[in-house]
Amino acid sequence: MAKSGLYRSSRQNMIAGVMGGIAERFGWNANLLRIIFVLVSCMSAAFPGILVYLVLWLLIPKEELQLDAPTGYQHPVRTVNEDQYRH
Repeated sequence: MAKSGLYRSSRQNMIAGVMGGIAERFGWNANLLRIIFVLVSCMSAAFPGILVYLVLWLLIPKEELQLDAPTGYQHPVRTVNEDQYRH
């Protein structure tokens, strides 16, 4: 299967990040996309929005975050006792 570039967003997620990921992929506003999706789902009996959302949740992979910052403390925390004995 070819990579489509879609992913479930970790930043723009309300339930599972499906609409946030689609919005990030195409440069759209995530909240506007959610509103349109809900309106279309409510107004159309032929468009089962919950089922479509669940299928997308299962098919679209979760976004893999790459951490650029090193882990751990850069400056270890000193205690009051360490400061007293240094003088």
